[in-house]
Amino acid sequence: MVFPTPPSAEYRRISEILRKETVGGALLLLATVVALVWANSPWSPSYDSLRDLRVGYAPWHLDLTLGEWAADGLLAIFFFVAGLELKREFVAGDLRRPATAVVPVVAACGGVVLPAILFTAVNLTSGGDALRGWAIPTATDIAFALAVLAVISTHLPAALRTFLLTLAVVDDLLAIAIIAVFYSSGVHLPFLALALVPLALFIWLVQRRVRAWYLLLPLAAATWVLMHSSGIHATVAGVLLGFAVPVLRSEKAGGPEAGPGLAEHLEHRFRPLSAGVAVPVFAFFSAGVGVGGWDGIRGALADPVAVGIVVALVVGKTVGVFGATWLVTKSRHAGLDPSLAWIDVLGLALLAGVGFTVSLLLAELGFGAGSVHDDHAKVAILAGSVIAAVLAAVVLRSRNRHYRKASAEEEARAAGRIPPRGSPAE
Repeated sequence: MVFPTPPSAEYRRISEILRKETVGGALLLLATVVALVWANSPWSPSYDSLRDLRVGYAPWHLDLTLGEWAADGLLAIFFFVAGLELKREFVAGDLRRPATAVVPVVAACGGVVLPAILFTAVNLTSGGDALRGWAIPTATDIAFALAVLAVISTHLPAALRTFLLTLAVVDDLLAIAIIAVFYSSGVHLPFLALALVPLALFIWLVQRRVRAWYLLLPLAAATWVLMHSSGIHATVAGVLLGFAVPVLRSEKAGGPEAGPGLAEHLEHRFRPLSAGVAVPVFAFFSAGVGVGGWDGIRGALADPVAVGIVVALVVGKTVGVFGATWLVTKSRHAGLDPSLAWIDVLGLALLAGVGFTVSLLLAELGFGAGSVHDDHAKVAILAGSVIAAVLAAVVLRSRNRHYRKASAEEEARAAGRIPPRGSPAE
């Protein structure tokens, strides 16, 4: 059986994550709207000046604009939290058991591969530069997706929320691998070797359950600086640091029964910073694209790059996630949990097409910040995400009404107001 109802302890943990990410999604949306309005107002030069203001120490390769600090620095916090969540899922969560891990893993892979194929097919004759954006529509923005789910989901089964979160975790892992392999260039091995020193010290301390921030933060910062100088995208440092943190309270316990460990402690501390500050600030500096009114939007969406992104997010993500889930379920001769229907999975697959934070980052890495393709890609990311969110909301709101009605009937039966199922009176 796939999409099983999670245990109560896991459900409480996931509910807490959902609440934080939902608030983060609202702040992300607010930051995006502010950036778009400012960038398309008469005061747009002041927005550009703020985004392009350089701050930092040039000899250490840290003479960056505020926009670059947001993309390379603040998003490292986002990926650190993603690394913590990935580590927990592999050690003590659903991904530690192959039987439960196979469905979200295969679904996430389908949701990465098919969008990349569709984007490439649309842009195959557009030239080499356009093809650099193949990875843009592969990412799902968990904050935005969960914000949509929270607005419409009062009675949807807990198994759906669990699946969406696990799917997003695997999706983040694939995005991290893509950034590390395809969007790192000019690697300087001496800096990379030096980065291993503070990383090793960080690992040594956290493996001994040291929580002293005055020791861990300087080592994490040094790892980030040296990784940034090495030519590998600095967000990879956040992932490596997150992976280094132990999940279990005791290595000798050998299972999740050991209770929460340092990873959960750090995730509890850093997730609000990631969802409430890092991601919204990055969105503010990245989403401010001057679209030039409706004519500008039409012109942007006429670019094959933009067309490929919209098609990949709306169609590729949906078919990839839903199709991969259906195939792996049928190949294992398994069925859905009795409380679910395939239309529920379709709604989640549509919701997976909401790509934003990592998609914006991949657009800048692929095309270069401020380039024509980058601006068009950002318009397409916004358009595709809105379309996917609206379609998902239509499907899931309908399913939410179904489950709300079923819940009301069960409560009425329990209270004796209507006869039990199967009784002659019914």
